Amino acid sequence: MNIKIEVENVRCSGCANTITKKLTSIVGVNQVDIAIDDQIVTIETEDKSIRSSCVEALLAMGYPEKGSVEGMQALKGKAKSVISCAIGKVS
Repeated sequence: MNIKIEVENVRCSGCANTITKKLTSIVGVNQVDIAIDDQIVTIETEDKSIRSSCVEALLAMGYPEKGSVEGMQALKGKAKSVISCAIGKVS
């Protein structure tokens, strides 16, 4: 089964690398695909209840689910995502 999560702040392959590494470390995640232009993270799993763990991990990295973060929280998320992006480019 595939779980699709629309996120904010995905800018490049560095972002995608960071997201992929983090999400594939979660037990139950088989594969992660990221559509950078559409900002959609697709998670292949057999366990649909894993969605909340993935959303939490994305938020912690600065990639909040679209529509879930507003105002100053969104600004904070953008700052975190820039750092995650840079780390992903180096890795």
